[in-house]
Amino acid sequence: MLGLGAGGAAKSPKQPSFVSYLTPEEIEVKEKEQAAKVDDVNLLPGETLLCEASNVIKCAQDDTSQRGVCGRLICTNFKIAFLCDEVPDDNTPEFKHKILSENDITLHCVDQLYGVFDDKKKVPISGPSLKKYPKKLIIYCKDFRVFHFSLCYCKEADVKMIVSGIIYHTLSSKSLKLLFLFSYTAAAPCYIARSAKDHTTMFDKDIDWRRELERTKANLFYKVLSVNETYKVSERLPPYFVVPVSLQEESVFQFQGRGIPIWCWSTQNGSALFKMASLPKDVDDSAIQDQRAFLDSVEKTLHRPPYEEVKIEDLSVSLPSLSEIQMAYTRFKQLFLIDNAADFWETDSKWFSLLESCNWLEIIRQCLKKAIEVIENLESQRINVVLKEDTASDFCCLIASLVQIMMDPHYRTRSGFQSLIQKEWVMGGHAFLDRCNHLRKNDSEAPVFLLFLDCVWQLVQQYPLAFQFSETYLTVLSDSINIPIFSTFFFNSPCQKDAHKWAEDGLGKQCELLSFYTVWDWSVQFELKALSFLKNPLYVEKSKLEKSRKAPRSKHQRQLSLPLTQSKSSNKRGFFKEETGPLIKSLLGKRISKLISASDEVPCSYRVFYEDWHRKPLDVHGLILPHIEGPDVCIWAQRHLRWIPEAQVIGGGNMAAMQRILELVDEIQSLKKKVKERTTSNHPIAKENDVDNRRRKSVRRSSLFPFALIHKTSFRPSISTTPWRSWEVEDELVNRDDEYVDLGSI
Repeated sequence: MLGLGAGGAAKSPKQPSFVSYLTPEEIEVKEKEQAAKVDDVNLLPGETLLCEASNVIKCAQDDTSQRGVCGRLICTNFKIAFLCDEVPDDNTPEFKHKILSENDITLHCVDQLYGVFDDKKKVPISGPSLKKYPKKLIIYCKDFRVFHFSLCYCKEADVKMIVSGIIYHTLSSKSLKLLFLFSYTAAAPCYIARSAKDHTTMFDKDIDWRRELERTKANLFYKVLSVNETYKVSERLPPYFVVPVSLQEESVFQFQGRGIPIWCWSTQNGSALFKMASLPKDVDDSAIQDQRAFLDSVEKTLHRPPYEEVKIEDLSVSLPSLSEIQMAYTRFKQLFLIDNAADFWETDSKWFSLLESCNWLEIIRQCLKKAIEVIENLESQRINVVLKEDTASDFCCLIASLVQIMMDPHYRTRSGFQSLIQKEWVMGGHAFLDRCNHLRKNDSEAPVFLLFLDCVWQLVQQYPLAFQFSETYLTVLSDSINIPIFSTFFFNSPCQKDAHKWAEDGLGKQCELLSFYTVWDWSVQFELKALSFLKNPLYVEKSKLEKSRKAPRSKHQRQLSLPLTQSKSSNKRGFFKEETGPLIKSLLGKRISKLISASDEVPCSYRVFYEDWHRKPLDVHGLILPHIEGPDVCIWAQRHLRWIPEAQVIGGGNMAAMQRILELVDEIQSLKKKVKERTTSNHPIAKENDVDNRRRKSVRRSSLFPFALIHKTSFRPSISTTPWRSWEVEDELVNRDDEYVDLGSI
């Protein structure tokens, strides 16, 4: 059971003050020692120390918050860091980050700041100036860490400097050029990818798109356009994209790429998946006529031959709005921002109702359901599907990516998955800068990409044999969004990235071409030992025999002959259900369009397709469909609960099961090796080495490993109790006689 963070509670419990065990004389001696100490701050290239404070106490998140360690709190243009005065342990963790330590917080990772004034926790601090400075600073992070820093023993000048500096550099709006990304890229050595084996297709060249067309056997029906190389058509579109062969290049310029079906992927049966940005809505009558003629021409390009059927999925109607996603995620994350253990257990009895009311899991279910509906059209009905949205860069990216992951096993490998994100999200123009709120403007923030990763995690945990990457990979990928040394998730479009790839001198003139780091080179963040945690040891690669034995590709039946009779009744007479339907729906808006579509809605056959597929034997290298009902959609525990000691299962959970499986695999491999040595030679069997025996020595790990270590803490009972303080000592409960209950009197 879990608890609710104080940020989501109506009334926060009183925060106890910190008790010092140092005398004033000892504190003064400590200050002198720190002044004489050589500065040991490790700074990255381009990183500058802005402010710091000594004698800061990092408080422990136990029931009383009266324990902690002393050190320095610093703020740079990259991160907030706590430097402990105590000598660190010699035990290096197995999963260590090369850039960030345990007590480092990137400025982009800061979610909210709270101050404690007179033992009372106040509302989030937002203003650049304060009349009164807090005695304690609480930092809520986007990766669900919570830090408590006591400033009671700092100098008043240091308190003002560190608090004002943190507020200004984390909460105030910024310009793009002032992000640490540019300082680091300009100062760091020229970037050369070191992970050559893990090749990721970047889709920034036309050859990448041509290879993708060849891989999906779609090069006969679609072509790569380069009309947007200089972004003259649209700043939202990539420099290269794929459209149907019959589409005229001149039509792309008419509405700046809007209304154009852009190819995403093709199935083996010939049906294809497209995405399309909506045409402008606020237009006059003459423009309406132009739009109608334009849609007719686009319809003809997709209806080749004319009896082909195309389905439009208007995602702005069938899925929640961006504001609804942001609201749901804001409520959801409060469940995991835990101030202390008391806060955890206090809301234990109502945690599930709070989880249901936030609606985050329901939104995940809706996205998975919509992806299954699209797959049913592509796979069962064999018709083309066009995903439609205002800019085609939010839900179009999400649903298109989920469809390809479920249908194409290539995208379930690590390099394939990274290539998919490059194709659909980075080059597809997803507004990472706005949606992740990197500039602190809060105008259009919505965690659409995090929603996508959560949907992918649902697939990974339901089908662990089908994915080459682990859930740890997805977790560190979500963390990488807020590390401002990679350009992958820091621009709204390829055009914006190319416009800012030149470094400027003091006079504002372009002087040097910047070579941005990509997040896909994981060796920048992790050592080789830690990189092994990103791989799924249960994944079985498709054998070479299966790869060489290509499945017979069924010819596109719609291109062979006209059907003798109409296969099914349909009221479609064009691109949409009605001839002028799309134009009316786009002009009247979302609410009225729901009323229009409700009257002529045809019963969807996806349910039959969904149930039939789940009755068949599973092929992990073929189509996979997730279970989407009831408890099948779960909480991504490793990401959301990893910093909460009370949520850990010591020696249990998925990690314990995985560890046992790996031990068995190693034992089988060792036995095979012994048998082979005995049958091929007369020499005695060599002694088992440490590599073969590396997992045999089992250790009790937390269910949230490798992020959370085992914490020795006072765990409350897992049974929901209110209030928990009334529980007796454990020994008394064990030795106490059972109470007698007369069932006859009930």
